[in-house]
Amino acid sequence: MKKLAISAAVLIVIGYLAKRLAPKVADIDWEQRFSAMPDNAPPKWMFRNISEIHDNTERILVLLDKTAETSDRHPGIVE
Repeated sequence: MKKLAISAAVLIVIGYLAKRLAPKVADIDWEQRFSAMPDNAPPKWMFRNISEIHDNTERILVLLDKTAETSDRHPGIVE
């Protein structure tokens, strides 16, 4: 019972803090934060290279489709 009361109190505090801090999080200038990061920081790289990631994903999907078609035509051959 004691654990349940402590868990409930912790959840109430987390909910209160989330409600109080949510408007401040919405006002963050993300572009400024990303530009302040070093060039090799993963979030900055992902933010700047979304189109490259999309293009690479498309190329991978095309290659997988070709591989699946080849496997369907020649079920005994493993590439």
